[in-house]
Amino acid sequence: MRVGRARYRPRGAAGRADPRSHRVRRPQLIRVWRITRAKHAAFDGQGARRHEGPGNRPGTPVVYTSASLALAALELFVNLERPHPPGDLVAISADIPETLTISRVPPAELPPSWRSYPPPEALADLGTRWARELKSLVLAVPSAVIPQELNYLLNPLHSDFKRIRAGKPEAFRFDPRLRRR
Repeated sequence: MRVGRARYRPRGAAGRADPRSHRVRRPQLIRVWRITRAKHAAFDGQGARRHEGPGNRPGTPVVYTSASLALAALELFVNLERPHPPGDLVAISADIPETLTISRVPPAELPPSWRSYPPPEALADLGTRWARELKSLVLAVPSAVIPQELNYLLNPLHSDFKRIRAGKPEAFRFDPRLRRR
């Protein structure tokens, strides 16, 4: 028995486009992830507004997200100050319509020391300038942890921010084998 696609299927008239082309196309979405403590689960950028982050100055709200849950975990893990992660972490996914404008910063446009710790002041200046200009909802930047991967900064002050659909926070725990010694 052969398993696979059906051998016979209805076809349109010869030379015509796909007979299903009249169907409504689902909007394409970009899924991003954020891991934070449960008490900071609000998707509003207020934590970054109160405390400077690598891509913003105090007073500028920004929501930090990553292209995958794994990258979000690594971003959090390398920034932990204590040997054990907090027990109240949550992972939050969010869907961004692909039709929205995304500004991108290629590595060549970043300061030479952009991967150093602590991050150079120029990164906070770059993110703050982007957020204040309100030209795009999303700023895609390479991860300092894995430069081939992207982090996405979201601007809650942008008029399209309401088009982002944040998921429900889900409990998140690191594998115990990742404990720092």
